[in-house]
Amino acid sequence: MFDKNDEVSVVETLSSTLNDSVNGYREAAGHAEAPELKQLFGEMADERSRAAEELRSEVQRLGGKPDSDGSTAGYLHQRFLDLKSAITGRDDQAIVNEVERGEDYLKEKFETALRGGLSGEARSKVDRVFQSVRQGHDRVSALKHSTARS
Repeated sequence: MFDKNDEVSVVETLSSTLNDSVNGYREAAGHAEAPELKQLFGEMADERSRAAEELRSEVQRLGGKPDSDGSTAGYLHQRFLDLKSAITGRDDQAIVNEVERGEDYLKEKFETALRGGLSGEARSKVDRVFQSVRQGHDRVSALKHSTARS
């Protein structure tokens, strides 16, 4: 079971990581060529933005300082996406692969947090947001596997 400081830190980290996801989806939408991918990634960015807002409010409730920009690691991941897009010529499959890699990372962060001992309202809020994260992960994973066969 986490103490209050640990709980605040975990929820702050998840919030920051969700902000990275929002930024990553916006980047992916900007680099994708296919209109349906642009639309999907834009929708995913909006969904993640709503989820991030839920966690920011929880961070505030717990007495922490909510992040609205994302983490340094997320920034570096986005720059890698920029580089990869430039090298691959804005290849949609490469972008989908990179987005799915980010989804795997995000899902693992939430699973680890939920195994770690969040309690009460914080656990409930993180679990609710995780349902959205898992749906997004599964959607992108299915997209990756369906486009890889094409």
